[in-house]
Amino acid sequence: MLVKIRRSPYLLPKPVAIVGALVDGKPNFLTIADISTTGYKIPRFVVSSGKPHYTNKGIIENKAFSVNIPSENMVAAVDYCGMKSGYNEDKSTVFEVFYGKELNSAPMITEAPITHACRLVKTLDFGDTHYLFIGEILETFVNDEILTNRIPDIKKVLPFSFHSDNHYWSVGNNFAQAYNIGKKYKKN
Repeated sequence: MLVKIRRSPYLLPKPVAIVGALVDGKPNFLTIADISTTGYKIPRFVVSSGKPHYTNKGIIENKAFSVNIPSENMVAAVDYCGMKSGYNEDKSTVFEVFYGKELNSAPMITEAPITHACRLVKTLDFGDTHYLFIGEILETFVNDEILTNRIPDIKKVLPFSFHSDNHYWSVGNNFAQAYNIGKKYKKN
């Protein structure tokens, strides 16, 4: 039986990412679990960021940001970046930083198994609590150790998700082949 509960975006799992931006000339990092992708031919991320976040200033000013996919072994630093504000803490040395050739204002994290440099293409402000930043991915870097058949292997990346219970959760196992299992579907 379905029951009505508190209205909330229960998108499960909610992947954890670290958004990076230059703020006043220094790298700053924000842990975020409100992120999505849009499209593959022109790959983009959509990041929902609360208006008070310090990182927003750098994204808006530089029209650039990074999206870094952390692994489970980075969880303490990831959580720290979500707990501390750049207004009060210098987070520029939490990670080893590098920059791609396309954007010199999108600080990326060397330790992250997957990292993306994004050009800000649109900022949506609904006039309430959050900005939506849409960024086109200009460059993607991966640690070569996490590749299987030239694509990132989820079991090697070890990404994790955030849940409303205030815990981080590891990603589960493969249980079906996409674009194949549906062939077995039969209408009742």
